[in-house]
Amino acid sequence: MNRFTGKQRLGLNLLCLLICLLHIVPFYILITTSLKALGDFSSMWVLPQEWSFENFIVAWEQAQLGTAMFNSGFITFFSAAFLIIAGSLAAYPLARRQTKLNKFVYLFFIGIMIVPPLTVLVPLYQMVVDWGLLNTRAVAIFNNVAAFLSMTIFLYAGFIRSTVPKELEEAAKIDGANTLTIFFRIVFPLLKPITATVLIIACVYIWNDFQFAIFFLQEASVQTLPVAVNSFFGENSANLNLVAAASLVALLPMTLLFLFLQRFFIEGLAQGSIK
Repeated sequence: MNRFTGKQRLGLNLLCLLICLLHIVPFYILITTSLKALGDFSSMWVLPQEWSFENFIVAWEQAQLGTAMFNSGFITFFSAAFLIIAGSLAAYPLARRQTKLNKFVYLFFIGIMIVPPLTVLVPLYQMVVDWGLLNTRAVAIFNNVAAFLSMTIFLYAGFIRSTVPKELEEAAKIDGANTLTIFFRIVFPLLKPITATVLIIACVYIWNDFQFAIFFLQEASVQTLPVAVNSFFGENSANLNLVAAASLVALLPMTLLFLFLQRFFIEGLAQGSIK
């Protein structure tokens, strides 16, 4: 039975088209601005009179995007790796052993998710200075893992409970496999969808993090892309073409990651929310 009439379907299609346009327009402005030659002050809605790909080369060199991209990639990669390993290992016993202690620990992690990260900025900054970790990539990795570990455990635990059959683990125990073997050889390969979900959510935030990076990574040698682009914008506020080119370079890696993992991302959210 058809739930919508022809007019209702047309209205929904128009609404979806409008939402898509609202998301596409900023990218259109960013791309066209980045390709305009210096001195081209035409409307942001107009295509470039002369296509200038040199903006990307100039922005890459002047903003030191190579160093910043390496720092962002290094921090994002190791933060995501620690999150996946630690989060999945912690979530497995919490999902399978429903003891009072495990329930308390699980609720504790959920409670941590409610705390706004910026509320701990002052004591965290003092601790980082005391430990001599200021302007090091390590402090960014530790901070990101601490910020996203609770969410990672929450997502993995929900997915394991609702999706991974216990019978597979019981069969492996009968064959003599220990807990770690069962987890890494049977359970973890089944966690691909939720792992993609964790990767996208965490990596996009970590890659674009500005509020903590501006305090902890102040030296140019350890600055991440958001901080480098922000500094570049301050120096070239009159040359928006170069700033747009730098911004486009900064967002490209995470855009490609999302396009590559979006199928698993949607599947992980859908299956993880069954229970």
